[in-house]
Amino acid sequence: MAGAETFSRNIVESGQRAAARSDSSAGTETRRATFRIWRGGAASAGGQLQDYATSVSEGMVVLDAIHQIQAESAADLAVRWNCKAGKCGSCSAEINGNPRLMCMTRLSELNVAEPITVEPMRAFPLVKDLVTDVSSNFRAKKKIRKFTPGAPDAPDGTWRMAQADADRVQEFRKCIECFLCQDVCHVLRDHQLHEQFVGPRLLVHVAQLEMHPLDILDRTSELKESHGIGYCNITKCCTKVCPEHITITDNAIIPLKERVVDREYDPLAKLVRLIRGKKREAGGGKREAGNG
Repeated sequence: MAGAETFSRNIVESGQRAAARSDSSAGTETRRATFRIWRGGAASAGGQLQDYATSVSEGMVVLDAIHQIQAESAADLAVRWNCKAGKCGSCSAEINGNPRLMCMTRLSELNVAEPITVEPMRAFPLVKDLVTDVSSNFRAKKKIRKFTPGAPDAPDGTWRMAQADADRVQEFRKCIECFLCQDVCHVLRDHQLHEQFVGPRLLVHVAQLEMHPLDILDRTSELKESHGIGYCNITKCCTKVCPEHITITDNAIIPLKERVVDREYDPLAKLVRLIRGKKREAGGGKREAGNG
């Protein structure tokens, strides 16, 4: 019991400190705004939107307002956050129906004359209030074979690569795993196919591996089978919501789809592979006969 009280007090104090920091960095002119925040669990379990009024000022972001509401009137409001700088990807939510980072959504971008709706990501199971269970993404990542470089190609035991090849995958490394792209993907959001489709974030990860100049693995068959790339119909909604402005569809997903099509569905490519395979078998047979 004492531990629970201490935990609750720590949450309140954390919210108060965050609200104080917001006050010191925000402007002096304030006005009242209403935030319509999801409280509780799923709607089927009694969860619902609840209105909270608080003072807001110039320079504040949505996460500032959430912290202020925690400190003033909702000490038990559950929200996930960490850096408040748009780099940890923790504070993902749906603000007025749009998947966004709360710490990067300025109130000046919103109409504070009307209630601002803040809801949890809908593609994932709800834990409580604004916190969702995103563990399906980590399970999916475990299915992807890790970066595997070939043998060093330089006398000093290191590798050499062209700068253009290194630059190609640099964009994908900007991902902060906020999972907003996963949230807006209709395959995951509407159809809940988390175990059949890894989603845009993990396809970006696969692209980072497949296009790396030193990686020697071929993940094409996994893309088609276990990763479910065929479910994606390239609507580009994932690209639209990415806070790091990664061109997910055009630079990651479409090139991966092209690899799968070339490998699995191109009849000419299949014929070439068949001929090459027979030649290798014939060559192997001759070597065995010679050895005998």
